[in-house]
Amino acid sequence: MTADPTPWLDAWVPRSLLQLPAAEPVPSATAEGLTAVRLRWRDGRLLMPEPLPQQQAPPCQLVLPRLVDPHVHLDKAFTWSAHPNLSGTYSGALAANLEEHQQRTQTAVLERAERALQLGCSRGLRAVRSHIDSLGPGAEASWQALLELRDRWRDRLTLQLVALVPIDHWSTPDGATLARRVAAAGGLLGGVLVPPCRGATVRQSLRGMLRLAQQLGCGIDLHIDEADRTPAAGLRQLLHVLERERPPLPITCSHASSLGLLADRPLQRICRRMAASDLRVAALPLTNGWLLARRPGRTPVLRPLAPIHQLQRAGVCVAVGGDNVADPWFPAGGFDPIALMASSLPLAQLAPWQRLGLAPFTTAAAALMDLAWDGVIREGAPADLMLLEASSWSEALMSPPARQILIAGHWWRPPTR
Repeated sequence: MTADPTPWLDAWVPRSLLQLPAAEPVPSATAEGLTAVRLRWRDGRLLMPEPLPQQQAPPCQLVLPRLVDPHVHLDKAFTWSAHPNLSGTYSGALAANLEEHQQRTQTAVLERAERALQLGCSRGLRAVRSHIDSLGPGAEASWQALLELRDRWRDRLTLQLVALVPIDHWSTPDGATLARRVAAAGGLLGGVLVPPCRGATVRQSLRGMLRLAQQLGCGIDLHIDEADRTPAAGLRQLLHVLERERPPLPITCSHASSLGLLADRPLQRICRRMAASDLRVAALPLTNGWLLARRPGRTPVLRPLAPIHQLQRAGVCVAVGGDNVADPWFPAGGFDPIALMASSLPLAQLAPWQRLGLAPFTTAAAALMDLAWDGVIREGAPADLMLLEASSWSEALMSPPARQILIAGHWWRPPTR
């Protein structure tokens, strides 16, 4: 880096995220798929990346675009201490969550979510989609707090908001009123679809939600099949509806955990149907790995987890999210996309030196959220970068490294207290 009017840096960049002119020779890369380049920027935009000559000393830094988390819960983050779920069960998480929701205030949500966004921005996030508990005494406080924070953070981080309610609520007069408020705020409609998901009533609720979303121009993001039984029960119901009437709306299926329990052939069939219906998937390995398939005195060797590789092969857009952070659903986390990437190595066997292993945190995550920038480093792209003190993927993933954050061409310094 330099004080030159056109600032620059030399760093390793994943070749799968680097776009050079078509006439440019393909630059060399390490075994981990990293290419040494010089990056310059002006007026908040990148200039054309310049591959470094092989005879030049290799860089000691790794650059990524600022990353994206497609699924979090800012309204309940950091509530574990007051509302723990020591059993680690789904039912225990739900009970503790409901207890916390009864006591939720706008001030508390503001403080927790501000802390979360400070952490996320300082650790390299540029966009976050948060689901909000939107039915009950804490709903109004949560929406008011997060709408305020969305405006406060607008120049540093994109915040998308999803109303989380039982799906049948959207078919009620109160649900229609809520949907209009969500649409006016630029939010998405969400819901929960868990087993057994049987019968025409579930399909009717899905139709009502889809039609309401189409009428209001909202996207949809469902919690679906977050379970360790009746594999893909919710997805089958959703596909049954969509294959008869598919509104032109972005639809995300978050979790899709039990889908991974299907045998190969039925899994391939349903993945192809999901691709044909243009469904997107937010895989959430940390919370699912903690809560699901839990049996007293037994270590689960078969984990319900969205089958990321199979979905990708079928052409489904798949991103990975951090989900819960220090709340009744998961006691750990920290809004750190590099730590999430490292955790996904053993859980989902996603290797970031492979294009499809990196995409769920970069290009696919941006596509799922319909962001303007796909995260590819090219001429004219936003100068929104994360500079890691690491010269290889292994160094970056051993433990979350120190980093600097570039936002619109300016190095960001978190406020000190």
